[in-house]
Amino acid sequence: MTETTAPTDRHEQVLTELGVRIASGDLPEGAVVTLDGIGTEFAVSRTLAREVIRVLESMGLVASRRRVGITVQPRTRWSVFDPRLIRWRLDGADRAAFLLTLSELRRGIEPAAAALAAQRADEHQCRVLAAAASDMAVHGRTGDLDAYLLADKIFHRGLLEASGNEMFRALTGVVGEVLAGRTHHGMMPARPNPAAIALHDDVARAIRLGEPDTAENAMRAIIDEAAQAVADERS
Repeated sequence: MTETTAPTDRHEQVLTELGVRIASGDLPEGAVVTLDGIGTEFAVSRTLAREVIRVLESMGLVASRRRVGITVQPRTRWSVFDPRLIRWRLDGADRAAFLLTLSELRRGIEPAAAALAAQRADEHQCRVLAAAASDMAVHGRTGDLDAYLLADKIFHRGLLEASGNEMFRALTGVVGEVLAGRTHHGMMPARPNPAAIALHDDVARAIRLGEPDTAENAMRAIIDEAAQAVADERS
């Protein structure tokens, strides 16, 4: 790494490297790391190493104790909804299994959010959902997966916000990382499934028309399709 690398960039690089090691199990539960060891390996100051550890502590990944050191914590203590941790776990070898776990979470949240949105969404929120679904259709046909991902993230963020439930809205980052993980790790087809895109339009329409059951069922079908695609990728 060059000396001209900005401190904030260096902080993020060291944080990500250690985070991925812990999330993947390369640094297993009970492993001990030290500030001096981090400083030597990454050629960073003790101050920067300490800042990185503070972030990892805030996520429940490590704990610092006098006479014990900085110890990797069991998964039961991790802040599993932290989008950064989700991203790191998706970088690991077991990403397909983790995506299926996240699909189970989404199945319990997003269909309910769609039903609530059909009762609570305002005109602007309905337009955002319709526009995002339309953009997904356009980019799906052209195979522009980056643009498709952006539209997909806008759709699901809009859905959670339109639910009017602050708890659902707080999961926007979680869902966004799930969507990004499939794309960034080559688990999306070159041309996204037209049936899945049509289901997004079905959700947007049902919300606009105030049809909670239809919105909920279509949203569940979207998640089921994505989970099946991941399962097929594993087989």
